Amino acid sequence: MKIVFMGTPEFAVPALEFLNNSEFNISLVITQKDKRRGRGKKLLPTPVKEKALELGLDVYQPENVNSEESLKLLKEVQPDCIIVVAYGQILRKGVLELPLHGCINIHASLLPKYRGPAPINWALINGEKETGITIMKMDEGLDTGDILKYESIPIEEEDDSKSIHDKLSLLGARLVVETLNDIKNNNIKPIPQDDNLSTYAPMLSKEIGKIDWNNKGENIINLIRGLKPWPSAYIIYKGDRVKIHKARRVEKFLESENGKVVKVQEDGIYVNCSDSCIVIEELQFPNKKNLKVREFLKGNQFDLNIRLE
Repeated sequence: MKIVFMGTPEFAVPALEFLNNSEFNISLVITQKDKRRGRGKKLLPTPVKEKALELGLDVYQPENVNSEESLKLLKEVQPDCIIVVAYGQILRKGVLELPLHGCINIHASLLPKYRGPAPINWALINGEKETGITIMKMDEGLDTGDILKYESIPIEEEDDSKSIHDKLSLLGARLVVETLNDIKNNNIKPIPQDDNLSTYAPMLSKEIGKIDWNNKGENIINLIRGLKPWPSAYIIYKGDRVKIHKARRVEKFLESENGKVVKVQEDGIYVNCSDSCIVIEELQFPNKKNLKVREFLKGNQFDLNIRLE
């Protein structure tokens, strides 16, 4: 079976590797254009391009994957299936209908829940106890195609968006190879999605990370987990936006207003919220590295009894 692989970020790399090590033939890898990143603004390839070149695969980086030029190339390749993993462009009808077995997407949620671009983050923010991977045959809707395969994993207390990202990228890689084997063996039974059960996981913005100390402790912890490592939950301390990377919840320490710093010690900075106390364990000031509170306090001070915004 001849495969075209479309993907861009780190999440897509394990799927590319698993497919390359399978019996299926990757004829072409399509990824986004190189972008300037980092402090030096160097022009850097996407993680998928880096891995594809390492594996000796042909790479194509179109401005628009739906253009006439792209369609012409895809018709020349004649793929039996296009595998799409966080590619970053919407596929139009001309591309979707080109492969014999259609375009198959690895989506990082249990569809129809959390359709959209940030399913991992919103599952954590909303306090879900499980998430998973759905292998879906793409149509022109937003993550609305028929389900070909799915598998769930538990969300553990210590998980954050990075750990779930890593678990799901590996799970998706395994499941997409299994799905292609099922297609090859004519052992696939597509399941239509129930739109009545659908929810949406919108794009993340930096502003959603501001901690509301009038909220419940569980919700604050889930926000911190869901936004680590990017864009990060944050507080305003003396005018600085300080990122909070890790925290835990304990019983309310003192009866005082929400957002007030009630204790500062090596194990954390204690801040009251509506129903409990949040203990900040790791924080990052602007243009500084992430530090455990113990390390931060060796050379810095954090004011007691101040009210955080």
